[in-house]
Amino acid sequence: MRFIVIDGLDAAGKDTHALMIKERYESRGETVILRSHPSSDNSYGRKAKKALLGTGKKNKIKASLYYALDVFRSVRIYHGKADTVIFVRYLCGVAYVPSPFHRPLYRIFRRVLPSTEYKFFMDVSPEESLKRIEFREEVEMFENLESLNKVRKKVTELVGDWHRINTDQPIEIAHADMNRILDMLDRIDEKENKTAAIAETKQGSPLSRR
Repeated sequence: MRFIVIDGLDAAGKDTHALMIKERYESRGETVILRSHPSSDNSYGRKAKKALLGTGKKNKIKASLYYALDVFRSVRIYHGKADTVIFVRYLCGVAYVPSPFHRPLYRIFRRVLPSTEYKFFMDVSPEESLKRIEFREEVEMFENLESLNKVRKKVTELVGDWHRINTDQPIEIAHADMNRILDMLDRIDEKENKTAAIAETKQGSPLSRR
């Protein structure tokens, strides 16, 4: 199974790029599951979204808690259930937790949640993010310049080993950058799978059992 994580800042184009990736692999005949968090098909996701549209410290805590529960639910139900599984918003949600708690939470989640080499951080400048948010009907509590700057600073401290995509640039260029990385990762994955299959065949052959 190929497990792809698309994470990043508000209005960075996460869902748009995830849909394009979904089409990439479906066009090859693969089964694909796409989950975007907070999701609307369960109570955790709906409660997280409701809290994000509120204000105050209590809603910040509720949003973080329900968001985490929503992600854990998706892992339990959907991880490993298709050729390609795509999660939009996964680990970077811890950046919305007050400092310094975001760092230990990130380390904990990386240990307990499934990992992957297919980790993409969609980076957008806070100024460009705000321009895009202006066209939305609903604005969440973190979608202001001060909060976006704080969250971006915390996230960039955490995602040093992620594949970083600059989404300030036109969507065609950003997605071309992502496709080049996907091509590279797919080649590595295919090579590793072939090596594993050859090793398994040798172990199961009569000569290997002598």
